[in-house]
Amino acid sequence: MESHGHGHGHSNAPAPLGPVAARIVIGLLVAIGVAVIAGAVALWPSQQSIEVPLPFQTSGGGSVETEAGTVVSQDIGACGSGSAGRVFTGSPTPPVGGGYECQRSIVTIDSGPNAGTRTLIEIVPGPGQPDIRTGESVRLVRQTDAEGTTQYSFNDFARGLPLAIIVGVFALVICIVARWRGFRALLGLIIAFGVLVGFMLPALLDGQPAIPVALVAGSIILYGVLYLAHGINLRTSSALLGTLTSMALAAVLSYVAIRMTHLTGLSEEQNTNVQAYIQQVSITGLLLAGFIIGSLGVLNDVTITQASAAFEIASADATATRRQIFSSAMRVGRDHIASTVYTLVLAYAGGALPLLLLFSVAGRSIQDVLTGDAVAIEIVRSSVGGIALALSVPLTTGIAALLARPGGVGPGTARAMPAPKKSGRHSR
Repeated sequence: MESHGHGHGHSNAPAPLGPVAARIVIGLLVAIGVAVIAGAVALWPSQQSIEVPLPFQTSGGGSVETEAGTVVSQDIGACGSGSAGRVFTGSPTPPVGGGYECQRSIVTIDSGPNAGTRTLIEIVPGPGQPDIRTGESVRLVRQTDAEGTTQYSFNDFARGLPLAIIVGVFALVICIVARWRGFRALLGLIIAFGVLVGFMLPALLDGQPAIPVALVAGSIILYGVLYLAHGINLRTSSALLGTLTSMALAAVLSYVAIRMTHLTGLSEEQNTNVQAYIQQVSITGLLLAGFIIGSLGVLNDVTITQASAAFEIASADATATRRQIFSSAMRVGRDHIASTVYTLVLAYAGGALPLLLLFSVAGRSIQDVLTGDAVAIEIVRSSVGGIALALSVPLTTGIAALLARPGGVGPGTARAMPAPKKSGRHSR
């Protein structure tokens, strides 16, 4: 009878849901992965060539070519030298007549067909004009005029080496602190950049619909980045499923919000240029794609934190039930939401700071400023990101709690169940 009693109690124990839940989550991720691959194949950009937009063309209609240069001397003097923009080896010719005063910079050409020669750059001082100093490295635009003469003009400062140093220090610090996981995260960044440049941008230029393109690109990035940085396991899978679902939610919210607020994006000069010179690209679609891709970073941060919190709580307390794990992890999540919302909004506000500064001196009412297209875009972007962020926390926490604790009770309760065997031997 004692044995029978123990057996009856064991049969009423909660059925272990771990294998079933794991199969469901993995099955969903496999199905989504197959759909993403099919979407990438369907949306893959064609090989048609796109003409270089007018503002980015050379006088010959081709793409702009730049060369390296070094400023060897600089002074202020009359404009109008015949050597301005031309190639020479000695000293520039003096200016003809007395016109405006320019900042005159003699630059040695360090690359290209005219390497080893010089050119003269004349820049009229004024707001927005570059202040070139002796010894600085610059990039020069090389083009040919109607008579076939090579012309050079200032393009930008050369930032290759400083940028390489900054990025190198960033990568080194990440690898030292986070070790192999940090290194894998950096590889994930390279994958993300490759997806954006190799698939998303060409697909948008090809006129493909923005939301499917952004969802497919975002999903590829998430699969690659999360599994590469955090390993292939149930913890990462729960975060991935939560992030994918939240990204889809962000896409829907972005579409509804842009429709409701009639955002055009034409307040930004880049968007105006896109509409003028790349007619096959929808500006509204571009806004949508930007909203979706922009939400990935913060969603990824929150979901992986929630999944890790749930699994750590389950590991630390072997008697905790799924409900207890969920409640404890949600307390962590609420703190994370509060801090990340500030991060999200302030990041967008920081990006729009020059615009806000201009509006502050324009004498316009605060209502006009906030409801104008340029500021409204940032408000909608922050709000959509914040909603998706907040909803991703309980969603991911629920998935992680289900996977972190297979049954309704902790394994500590299950360990008390070998008693039937002992009782059975005693009865014999």
